[in-house]
Amino acid sequence: MTGWTLGIIGGSGLYDLQGLDGPETVTDTPWGKPSAPVRTGKLAGVPVCFIPRHGPGHVLSPDAINYRANIDALKRAGATDILSLSACGSLREHMAPGDFVVVDQYVDRTKGRASSFFGPGCVAHVPMADPVCSRLSSMVADAGEAAGARVHQGGTYLAMEGPQFSTRAESRLYREWGCDVIGMTNMPEARLAREAELPYASVAMVTDYDSWRAGGEDVDVPSILKVMQANAAKARKLVESLAEAMAASPRTPSPDGIESILDIAIVTPPAARDTVLMGKLDAVARRVLGA
Repeated sequence: MTGWTLGIIGGSGLYDLQGLDGPETVTDTPWGKPSAPVRTGKLAGVPVCFIPRHGPGHVLSPDAINYRANIDALKRAGATDILSLSACGSLREHMAPGDFVVVDQYVDRTKGRASSFFGPGCVAHVPMADPVCSRLSSMVADAGEAAGARVHQGGTYLAMEGPQFSTRAESRLYREWGCDVIGMTNMPEARLAREAELPYASVAMVTDYDSWRAGGEDVDVPSILKVMQANAAKARKLVESLAEAMAASPRTPSPDGIESILDIAIVTPPAARDTVLMGKLDAVARRVLGA
């Protein structure tokens, strides 16, 4: 055993993975139902658990996804690390449709989404300055190149609320802010993975140029779907390559200290913690709370 259990969140166009022939598990959580039951199996001998973010058949819009349930379900299924795969628009000319961007920063413009497992009864503030795992992101970038993708290692992801696409003014503003790609689903997902002490890496698969280009085509679903099919095939190869790399490299704790991040995040002393919330945190924070 290498110690890895790879949790995968499949985005638009990636609703299943071949080779996952283990039982479905975790159909419900204290935070509600995940997007789908967690599918399990092994790739290259590495345990894998998979959730399609938008549900089977893409029935959930970005604002309807239960992000807390998805992260909790993957933790309960034994995930040690999470790979997020999602479609995105590009805000940079050199990040072309078909390219993969391994995200390393976020600007969160979502609103109204439950963004924390903690709250009244147990307050926690996890560090998010560097929101992804540097080791896992590096491994993912290598796996993307091995899969034949053109990979950009590093990029800032603007998380918008959606489900509508950006106005032209918004798209151009986000470029001025220094953002590189735009999508609707990586937040609060990345925040929740950090609270669950799960190293997280994101591959944003470019499908379009959003709305900023002068004289360019506006983003629409038919054009996105054309690129998405090819991206999904490369994403499946990336997952296979990543599993092979994990099989060849025994797991050690993340160099970023993610698996022990709650040691410096929880503010509420034990005597003041709400017992109901503690019960809901039995998977997410079991290491530090002793649940």
